[in-house]
Amino acid sequence: QVQLVESGGGLVQPGGSLRLSCAASGSIFSINAMGWYRQAPGKQRELVAGITRGGSTNYEDSVKGRFNVWKDNAKNTVYLQMNSLKPEDTAVYYCDAWIRTNAVNVAVEYWGKGTLVTVSS
Repeated sequence: QVQLVESGGGLVQPGGSLRLSCAASGSIFSINAMGWYRQAPGKQRELVAGITRGGSTNYEDSVKGRFNVWKDNAKNTVYLQMNSLKPEDTAVYYCDAWIRTNAVNVAVEYWGKGTLVTVSS
């Protein structure tokens, strides 16, 4: 069994910063790509930032230059640093990871339960 647990969400004023963390735990053999998605009320879930096993990153256009994603392989943890936050960044942020477990020889996608980020004055 694998779990992804996010932390770091909250309320922040426009222009402020937050750091999200997502730790993967369980019978993990290897982790392929990890990433962050978000879903605002009434909108579809969208990819915010992703990072591959090799460390290559990609970002949604609206967060380029403001958000930074990186991972700590030793801790099976991915981070999302969010700077210059805007009200339109308000959403539930979900962690996503493609993980091979000790029992299954293919990578399976896992999701965290989400953490709410509210950008408001």
